Amino acid sequence: MTTGTASDNMTAPNTSNPFSLHGKVALVTGASTGLGQGIAIALAQAGADVVGVARSSTADAERGVTAAGRKFHALHSDLERRNEPANVVAQALKAAGRVDILVNNAGIIRRDDALTFSEEDWDAALNLNLKVPFFLAQAVAKQLVQAGRGGKIINIASMLSFQGGIRTASYTASKSGLAGITRLLANEWATRGINVNAIAPGYFETNNTAALRTDEQRNRDILGRIPAGRWGKPSDLGGAAVFLASAASDYVHGTIVPVDGGWLAR
Repeated sequence: MTTGTASDNMTAPNTSNPFSLHGKVALVTGASTGLGQGIAIALAQAGADVVGVARSSTADAERGVTAAGRKFHALHSDLERRNEPANVVAQALKAAGRVDILVNNAGIIRRDDALTFSEEDWDAALNLNLKVPFFLAQAVAKQLVQAGRGGKIINIASMLSFQGGIRTASYTASKSGLAGITRLLANEWATRGINVNAIAPGYFETNNTAALRTDEQRNRDILGRIPAGRWGKPSDLGGAAVFLASAASDYVHGTIVPVDGGWLAR
């Protein structure tokens, strides 16, 4: 199986299956667990090879990707280091030969009352959730422009890109900012064939929501507002990710797609 050539145009229509990702390479951050792992596997099932970036082991993601018959390249990285986004993209190009799709999934959440929220917790979330995605997108876009082809950038936003939330000051600020950056990059890069969009997951079963799910009252309140009546599973993001990564979304720019079980509709 090949990963295609640099002359392939990401925006060229696939008349047989516009959702096919065959010949494409996806760079997915935070691919070790949760949403990133689920997205990586979904993209592989649609035909993409995957470069998975994480601080910890990506063995589970690799098993899922290779089970789909695709190649997996593991990159272990601390994305918060200065210049690391550019280094990661360079390593991905060396390992896989190209990057057509970027999924900015890596992120953290810090919880505390606004009256006592620390500067350390503020900086941590703004750095990983907002600064890192911007510079990863910049590095990927630079190589796409240089190669003369388009690509797809998918940011992982949040319900708190639309709402304020409680006790999550830096997370809310970063995810609201990421929604704005998604629109700005779409405005700048659409004419270059680069689609920049975002997915806003609702309440999913991940490490970031463990505290909410173990809080009986909060868990009950959250489930009571979700029309689907359950927490999301990482695999629930697969369809939206494949759509935004594929030629099927070639005329979609600057959009934030909620995948929330109906949370925002309630």
